[in-house]
Amino acid sequence: MAIWKQILLSLVVLAAIAALWYFYFPGAQEVATRFGVPALAAQQDEASAGRGGGGARPSGGFPGGFGGGRQTNVIAEAATIAVINNRLTALGDGTALHSVTVVPNASGKLADVLVKSGALVSNGDVIARLDSDAEQIAADRARLALADAQATLDRYSQLRDTNLTAAQMQSARLAVDNARLALQSAELELSNRGIVAPIDGRIGIVQVDVGNAVTTQTEIATIEDRSDILISFWVPERLTGAVEIGEPIKAVPVARPQDEVVGEVIAIDNRIDPASGTFEVRARVPNGEDELRAGMSFTVSMDFAGDSFVAVNPLAIQWGSDGAYVWQMVDDKAERKDIRIVQRNSETVLVAGDIEAGDMVITEGLTALREGAAVKLAGAGNAEKASGSDTPDGG
Repeated sequence: MAIWKQILLSLVVLAAIAALWYFYFPGAQEVATRFGVPALAAQQDEASAGRGGGGARPSGGFPGGFGGGRQTNVIAEAATIAVINNRLTALGDGTALHSVTVVPNASGKLADVLVKSGALVSNGDVIARLDSDAEQIAADRARLALADAQATLDRYSQLRDTNLTAAQMQSARLAVDNARLALQSAELELSNRGIVAPIDGRIGIVQVDVGNAVTTQTEIATIEDRSDILISFWVPERLTGAVEIGEPIKAVPVARPQDEVVGEVIAIDNRIDPASGTFEVRARVPNGEDELRAGMSFTVSMDFAGDSFVAVNPLAIQWGSDGAYVWQMVDDKAERKDIRIVQRNSETVLVAGDIEAGDMVITEGLTALREGAAVKLAGAGNAEKASGSDTPDGG
């Protein structure tokens, strides 16, 4: 093939590619306009379609024709307002208001267990006893020693006018004090043979039986005060400052979705976990019916004021060399509005920019639009004709 034919064929292919790019690539006409190429206005010859092909036709052979005063039929929707970051849903873990694992204060053999699993106990109730024979003997011996020392001091006090020295009186008083301290120590050892409940609550499963040898590390049982349930959950760092002490929360047990309880925030952690970008919040919910348990999982929800943004149809989003934009219909003219996409949803896109709620944003008929192009809502002309045909002509 001759070289001039190859050059001609190459130019034809390049021209075809340029035409496809110009008419079908979003934002291509804006780029071409910057280089001095005139934009083509999209046209639909409704008169030709309605009168069997008569009337003017767009010039140029490409969709829309060149220039002219014809309007481009488009479809537009009013922008709306959408609110985001107005609700938090998180999973939380429940714990009892107070929980204590009871261990003995001394080692020994269990002589008696006074409670059963699941029983309600009060602070100070004895729940078990260790063998205490040796401690009882020591307490009795200390009591006798105190009585003897006190008798000696009393006798010395009656003989004050004799040859007793001050040192002898001081020694007698010291013996009484030491005997009293020895008795207190013996009584403390004796009291430690009883295992008492440190809080009000319900006792869990008793882990020991009578006759077991226990130490100060042996767990006797766990007592929990579950009159209220504490729920710990994690909140994204974007809500820092939005969560405050006393804020209401709603909690639904995962295992019982039909039940919902309302509580409030009682504690907020003072740092953000760098690995997850969240911080811990603790809430308290009432449990007057004793239906909730420590260890339950909860779905926690909180409502906030949120952030408001303009929402547009995803079809309206166009892209150019400098980012996203939309076409707005203003006084039957197309105006380009640069935007920043905030969030994409299934039915809307939240944007920020020079656009407000109620503005008519073009969603279809975007291919040949240019700045200032005349536009008309599709179907508007037919609606006018239909309304005019219903008007009597006076004949």
